[in-house]
Amino acid sequence: MNPYDAVLFIGFGGPEKSEDIMPFLEIVTKGRGIPRERLLDVAHHYETIGGASPINEITRQQAQALQKELKARGADLKVYIGQRNWHPFLEETLRQMASDGIKHAIGFPAAPHRCEASWERYLVATKDARKKIGSSAPVIEYVGPWFDHPLFIDAISERIREVSPSDKAAWFFTAHSIPVPMANESRYVQELERTAALVAERFGKKEWKLAYSSRSGRPADPWLEPDVSDAIREEAGRGTKEIFFIPIGFIADHVEILYDLDIEAQETTKKAGVRLLRAKTVGDHPLFAQMMADMIEKCRLVERRSA
Repeated sequence: MNPYDAVLFIGFGGPEKSEDIMPFLEIVTKGRGIPRERLLDVAHHYETIGGASPINEITRQQAQALQKELKARGADLKVYIGQRNWHPFLEETLRQMASDGIKHAIGFPAAPHRCEASWERYLVATKDARKKIGSSAPVIEYVGPWFDHPLFIDAISERIREVSPSDKAAWFFTAHSIPVPMANESRYVQELERTAALVAERFGKKEWKLAYSSRSGRPADPWLEPDVSDAIREEAGRGTKEIFFIPIGFIADHVEILYDLDIEAQETTKKAGVRLLRAKTVGDHPLFAQMMADMIEKCRLVERRSA
């Protein structure tokens, strides 16, 4: 087996200016039967948050922090960014890696919880890009799941401590909704529940719930519930005065956070007479970089044992 000589950080991607929004959305939804009206709605969401997404810049920060952490541990591996839905696309990055002489890389999919729409699409997109390049494409082997890694839990916990919600706040761990049949064919919900339970345990929090944002597709199709706005209204009906959202399904701010939670859900809480607080995503937290480095080192340890 050839030694690992790089890391491929596999990101989602996002538009960096207004002109990018519709081309980006068309790439994300290609072949999925999403109505044009829905794309226009989401395009408006992007315009509302400033006409772009910060996800690409956050991804760059995460990749740089990972490379720095690896170097500090004695693993001088270059971290490349390849994205599913925007530049640098996976094919572009893999061609650059091949040009740089990279033969065997460790892939880090930027999806904490596994289902066909997240982790699996990262792997499929990478496989398809490698096919287009041919025999010169680097071999990619992937880190294992990390939804319950202690340092991931630590990073989320530190984000919670930055907010310090009151003891009376109702806690909701949030993630992207997916179709119910897709959820039934994966461990997506179970992994979300495990992450949430481990975080709640750090705070002695016995009562918490999951809520979902950003559903799309046909209204008649069942998706995971409750929607964050429905959860807010239900809690308000119980007399709850403060709600605390902890976004565990996203590792970087994107439209699903900046619009769906910070604008749409915030409007719902105002109408319901409830105060809404939100923890940050793990983003560029140093503990998250340490967690990624741990997962890379685990791959390298297996490599050394099998050599």
